[in-house]
Formats: sequence, C-alpha cells, structure tokens
Amino acid sequence: MKIKNVLLIVVTSFCFSCNGQTKKINGVSFVASRDSISKKHINPVLNAQSNFVALMPYSFIRNVENPKVEFNTNREWFGETKNGLLQYAKEFKNVAVKVMVKPHMWLRRGGFTGDLKPATEENWILLENSYKDYILTYAKAAEELNAEILCIGTELGEFVKNRPQFWQRLIKDIRAIYKGKLTYAANWDEYKRISFWGELDYIGIDAYFPLSDNKTPTVQDFEQGWLPHKKEIIKVQKQFHKPVLFTEFGYRSIDFNGKKPWEANRVRGAINLEAQVNGLQAIHNQFWKEDWFAGGFVWKWFHAHDRVGGENNNRFTPQNKPAEKLLSKLYQQ
Repeated sequence: MKIKNVLLIVVTSFCFSCNGQTKKINGVSFVASRDSISKKHINPVLNAQSNFVALMPYSFIRNVENPKVEFNTNREWFGETKNGLLQYAKEFKNVAVKVMVKPHMWLRRGGFTGDLKPATEENWILLENSYKDYILTYAKAAEELNAEILCIGTELGEFVKNRPQFWQRLIKDIRAIYKGKLTYAANWDEYKRISFWGELDYIGIDAYFPLSDNKTPTVQDFEQGWLPHKKEIIKVQKQFHKPVLFTEFGYRSIDFNGKKPWEANRVRGAINLEAQVNGLQAIHNQFWKEDWFAGGFVWKWFHAHDRVGGENNNRFTPQNKPAEKLLSKLYQQ
C-alpha cells in the first residue's frame, strides 16, 4: 500500500511538472493609447487565444545631452501613464488575462535606446537616478495590480554594458518592492552579453533575428535561418538555467521581412501577407515545443481592433490579417 502511494505521488508530480512546462505564455504586446479600454477592446485579444498581455508605460528623454528620464506626465497618452497601466491591467485581470508590465523609453530626438551612452559621469548619475525612479514607480504599480511579470528594461544595451553595478543594485531594490517574476528585454544582438540573467526569472529576448534574404521566405526558409540563433540561445539558457521568454517577436507583412525584422521605420514596401504568416508559423515550430522556452509576446496589438491592420497594411500587427487567424490557431494549441 505504501509503495502504491509513493508511486501515485511520483506520477502525479511528474504530470504536474509536464503540464507546467507545456503551458506557454501566449502573449500580445498591447499598445498604449489615448483612451481607457473596456471589454470591447479586450474581446479580440481573447479571440486570439492570448493568455497574457504586455502593458507598456512609457518614459522619454528630451535630449541625450541631458539624459533625465521623464515619465507619468500630462504630455503622455493615458495608456502610457501609471493610471492608464492600472486601468488597462484591471480590465484584463477581470477576464483572467495575465499581465507583464514592460516599461519602454523613447529618445525624443531620435536614435536607438541601445546606443544611449552618456559622455560624462555626471550624466551617467543623472540617467541612473531618474531611471531608478521610473522603474521603481512601476515596480510598485506592478505589485499593486498583482502583475505576474515585470520587465526591468527594454533594449538598453550600452546602459547595461557600461553600468553593471547599477543594474545589480536596481534588481535588489525592485525585489524589495515587487514579489512577482522579473525579466529584461534584451535586443536580439545583446542578450549574450547580459551579466545579470542569473538574478532574474526569465532570459528575455526581443527576437528580431535576421533569418532570410528571400522576398517571400517559406516556413522552411525561416526555420533554417533560426538554427544558428537557436543554438546560441540554448547555450545561454544552459549557462544560467533560466527559461527563455521572447519579450517581443513578430514580422511585418512586407517583402523581405526576414532580412532585417527589427526595421520599423521603413514604411514603404510591397505588402506580403504570406511572408508574415510563414514567419509566425516558423517561430512557433522552432520554440513553442521546447521545455526551456516560456513563450512570447507578439508585436504588436492595438486597442481599436476594427480600425487597424487589414490586408492593405504592411506593418507588424497581425490584426485583421491571415496572421491573426494563424496566431489564434497556434495559441490555442
């Protein structure tokens, strides 16, 4: 009798572990808007079979020569503020959709946040102190709304590389406030250099890896392009023993969308709905079956579903395109 009980416990535990491994984060990056949201804005997310949303409160730096991080101002859209975050999160929580709080920073005069590198120690301190205020404000908000995940930064390569001690201290300060899971959204060409993955709960990657030079890459083309990158991702995962989370992933519905998937500013280009579908299918094929892979957040999803995307749109959103139907099918699996 005792042996049977032990076997039952072992089998039950094993099955529970398996279920935990296979339940993925099927997320959308829900874009902050001018407006509050309601059930009508959430229903399309549910129809896409998404179980998670990334909500993105914004900050900005007016001038990189004076890198003070400003946030939660009356010059921002409602969805970009703390009150907006709390309102959005409440609506999603009401329908059992989980939340990742993912702060983003804009450089007002252009430029890539990953290149932000103050020239003086005085400006480094200004950046650090104001960024700390920004992140701890949203760590408190994440705790208040019971968010499942907090992302502590998005694509800040030079900042992370040059000030490692700041980030170590910041993580400790966040842990004192927020009790949920932590990640950082590393750019696709940055994640191998991050020193603090061991202090976080997920290895976060914005997964815009170059995969194919073809005009309309097939699913096989995309998957072939993933192989060397996947090999490197696995090395980092094994080094830190943390699950990998694609904090962003996605493809534009445009020709040559696998060549430089990170390009968002090049609006012109022939619409290619098939290429977008193939990219999403391939990334799902390569990663969603892996036990070490936690899931991801497709880029990007707008609140006014009936007014965005469509078959004449060459941008990232899958909304009202064949990609949306595919995403719903893949997430349902």
